[in-house]
Amino acid sequence: MPRFAANLTMMFNEYDFLDRFQAAADAGFEAVEYLFPYDYAAGVVASKLSAVGLQQALFNMPPGDWGAGERGIAAFPERREEFRQSVGKALEYAQVIGSPLLHMMAGLANPDDGNAVSAYRDSLLFAADAAGRNGLTVVIEPINGRDMPGYFLNDFTKAADLIKDLAHPHVKLQFDIYHRQIMQGDVLKGLEELMPITAHVQVASVPLRNEPGTGELNDFKIFSALDDFGYQGYVGCEYRPAGDTVAGLGWLSHA
Repeated sequence: MPRFAANLTMMFNEYDFLDRFQAAADAGFEAVEYLFPYDYAAGVVASKLSAVGLQQALFNMPPGDWGAGERGIAAFPERREEFRQSVGKALEYAQVIGSPLLHMMAGLANPDDGNAVSAYRDSLLFAADAAGRNGLTVVIEPINGRDMPGYFLNDFTKAADLIKDLAHPHVKLQFDIYHRQIMQGDVLKGLEELMPITAHVQVASVPLRNEPGTGELNDFKIFSALDDFGYQGYVGCEYRPAGDTVAGLGWLSHA
């Protein structure tokens, strides 16, 4: 059975954010992930992890103005300096919190725009070089256009081709099962083919993004396949509980 990381942005919303670490540990998780830690001092987050014995799986680099609808700035050439400063901030947090992975969001941009393509590639190389100097890895995640219309990186094949082309030891794939099924399907075949470049996996049921085992996929067969494929990382539970978070965790006993 894979190791699971609770996504504290999506789960345990019955509690204030800093109290979700204790709730996740009490529920039996050994690791957590979330979108962003930047509303809190890095030391505060690190102390919450340490106090309850949790590991940090990953979090995202600063995305620009999230509240205004921005979903990353890596694909915008005019925001190159802002992006590079955000990498520095993410690395500072990762070093204190102890996260081995950082997710670089691309932004809402046309994937056929040559300037956006060039900027994204340049941003990824810059972030990967900086991460590598600090012993970390950058992951990129294709996101479906139904949940995030206009997102630049919306294709697993393009993401895989870029990773293979760059051949950078600190650039890997974040394989979200939910997004993959909506965009391209063929989840098991995709996992098998892309496992050599995959550093992190996430799960949610399709189509409602609730607990595993409640949608159209056999999530438990996928978990078993991850073991067969030799996956060693955490599986991030990036789902929206259909009701109370703890009450919905029965699926873990079947995983």
